[in-house]
Amino acid sequence: MPESVRQQSFPSFDGVQIAYYQWGGGSALPPVVLHHGFVANTRVNWEVPGVVDALVAAGRHVYALDARGHGASGKPHDAASYGEGAMSRDLRMLFDLIAAPQVHLVGYSMGSLVSLLTASADRRVVRLVVGGVGASVAELGGADTRVVRRDAIAAALLADDPATITDRRAGGFRRFADAVGADRLALAAHASAVHQAGIPLQDITAPTLVLAGADDPVAARPQVLADAIPHGRALVIPGDHFTAVTDPAFGPAIVEFLASSP
Repeated sequence: MPESVRQQSFPSFDGVQIAYYQWGGGSALPPVVLHHGFVANTRVNWEVPGVVDALVAAGRHVYALDARGHGASGKPHDAASYGEGAMSRDLRMLFDLIAAPQVHLVGYSMGSLVSLLTASADRRVVRLVVGGVGASVAELGGADTRVVRRDAIAAALLADDPATITDRRAGGFRRFADAVGADRLALAAHASAVHQAGIPLQDITAPTLVLAGADDPVAARPQVLADAIPHGRALVIPGDHFTAVTDPAFGPAIVEFLASSP
């Protein structure tokens, strides 16, 4: 695993501290910026599965942040501090900080919604990969509430006894949160504020790869999302929402797409 140059942080627009990391450097290509999924953090989503390794081995300069409420970033417990819109503002502030005129952006799950919002408004994003999302982004404007309700996720996170959780998919997020030692109150606050207002996918100018696990109900019918993006295409790999990132095809698919010509 490549050693992080160092962990740094910056105060975002509302004072929440956002932790970020960087690896590699010296590339003439745009830096790659990674945004992880809900409950996860930079290490769980990008370092452990080998994505950072693969990008650095390909000569890329890589940045990643821990989203508000996650990892080493600030963790307010009020829902007003959350939502993918706020996270997109954090991400764009990171772009400003690293002073990159162009970036290649990669998101997963929650991070994909943040990345799509960002790419639809910020022309610095010239290449985009979004994983763990599918048709619901085009049809509902966000995560697929037909598969798992945000109130069920919040309730599972707030439950005193995990044995009382009856929603199987919401229970999976609770087990994940317990496994990574997450701040469940912060995560529940975000779950109650997730984006459901539509994303102007037609405004995304960056060539985009939609990367989905074959057994991921949250990312069902990824081609529908790819077709809604002007320069989008879809790729299906083995795995479900939690295991697709560990499949041997995941990291190489990202590296190859970011290296390909428009």
